[in-house]
Amino acid sequence: MEVFEVRGMVGESGEYILGAGQTGSHACYLIYGVMKPGEKGRRLKPGRGHEELLIALKGDLRVTGDREGLLREGQALHLKGEETCWLDNGTDSEALYIIAGGHSEGGHH
Repeated sequence: MEVFEVRGMVGESGEYILGAGQTGSHACYLIYGVMKPGEKGRRLKPGRGHEELLIALKGDLRVTGDREGLLREGQALHLKGEETCWLDNGTDSEALYIIAGGHSEGGHH
């Protein structure tokens, strides 16, 4: 069984992408994100030919851009293609999220 370290790999960007470089597969990827207390403006954009599911694991995240509202801990959001959103962590605690993404129909490159 191959296991991938994710949490310990988050760099200064606040995210770690587990994808083809580690798995050898271009079918899907996972992004583990950490936002500092009060951090604002984390950009989300799947890109042409991609779709992503974002789930707030710890903390509530304010979403602005093509989608607007409060994404509460345990809730998920679906983004497609060029849809662009920004995340804000308005709390005084660290927030965690995961993005699971892949290629939309005809989007494999």
